[in-house]
Amino acid sequence: MAIPVILAETLAITELALLFQARRPRLVRALNRWADLVAGVWFTGIVAYLTVNAAVPLTTDGGWRGIGDLVAVGSYLLGIVPLGGITLIELGVLGTRSERDRAKLHATFVGVFLVIAHVAMIFGMLDPSLLGYHPIHDMPGDGTMPGMNM
Repeated sequence: MAIPVILAETLAITELALLFQARRPRLVRALNRWADLVAGVWFTGIVAYLTVNAAVPLTTDGGWRGIGDLVAVGSYLLGIVPLGGITLIELGVLGTRSERDRAKLHATFVGVFLVIAHVAMIFGMLDPSLLGYHPIHDMPGDGTMPGMNM
């Protein structure tokens, strides 16, 4: 989770620098463009990996620990929409009407990703029992731990 959020924070900071300066520094623009391209590609790989290796197995095996897990993982995976959109803007696929429209859409996608990522982090840190999850314990009938007979 750290790399996409670091890239999104980099995008947010460089976006502000670009929006509020009449003269656009080349280094800031280059960093912004690099983060645009890397964030979407990197996150596409993360979403594919987590979908196959976490979301699908947790769903098929009933491993979710309540609604908090679903919100945390679901919102994190949903982050592909704004980060993918940012990359598509940078590649010229979206926001081609004007530079101003492109900048608005870009800034909106950055903000949306930051909100989605923070929702994922908050729900990921919550104790699942706060949202009603109660684990089922399958212990031996006498209540002792296996191999701990005294």
